[in-house]
Amino acid sequence: MKVVAFNVPKVKHEAFRLQLDQDKHFYDQLHQHAEIQIMWIEEGEGTLIAGDYVGRFSPGDLFVIGSGQPHVFRSDVTYFQPKCKLKSKAVSIYFNENYLGTSFWQLEEVSALRKFMSRSARGVQLMGKPKEEIISVVHELRNAKGVNKLILFLSVLKKLADAKGKYLSVNPSGNYKSEEGKRMNAILEFTFKESHRKIYLHEVADVANLSVEAFCRYFKLHTRKTYTSFLNEVRVSNACRLLINKDLTMQDVCYQSGFNNLSNFNRIFKKIVGKQPSLYLS
Repeated sequence: MKVVAFNVPKVKHEAFRLQLDQDKHFYDQLHQHAEIQIMWIEEGEGTLIAGDYVGRFSPGDLFVIGSGQPHVFRSDVTYFQPKCKLKSKAVSIYFNENYLGTSFWQLEEVSALRKFMSRSARGVQLMGKPKEEIISVVHELRNAKGVNKLILFLSVLKKLADAKGKYLSVNPSGNYKSEEGKRMNAILEFTFKESHRKIYLHEVADVANLSVEAFCRYFKLHTRKTYTSFLNEVRVSNACRLLINKDLTMQDVCYQSGFNNLSNFNRIFKKIVGKQPSLYLS
């Protein structure tokens, strides 16, 4: 899948790439890369799209993005406002089979890790003790050098091989042509911008430069869900953010996130999150 060309900076002979991203907001284009990415969110909140998954991310979260998996950590709209003082910060580890050489990945001792790497094509959110242990090692990695740096990286790999987490996508990612990546980014940009109001299918179909019928087929083919389902997931993600604001009533959250009545909001929220919005923070 070639969505947006994204090359991970790399120097010769390194076993992995450690990268710090710090700005007002994270990179906002749907993209993919050959490397597996372990991403720890230090600061910032928003919506993660990974394959056919849509959900919230917030400080302390730890995700594994599979090789070739289309994804975007889309910061909340607040982070794009000119006077916003909020920051987004994350540490990522990038690696693939080419970094340590194919011979290393064929060793019997890393068979469990190979299985994890295969499963990671769907994306994983790590939780509990494995998450905390990996974050602790990432802290050490930031200042490590030489052999100690390699040993710490190998300890991360071991923890990944032993860890169990929440899979993000239902299915591994499919393939797009590059022009389809531009089209999908336009659809995402429009959806995030306009999700607070009623969106008519002909509007988003126009953004994609397709008829309504062709757009519905296109979106279902590439995301394995209807556009309405995707839009509801984006709205629920926005609602989760709004629910933190104690000054807003449930009706305020409902209408500001794009739903047209409380009954529909409660039903869809519970279907996606697993609990009523009134119980989300409990």
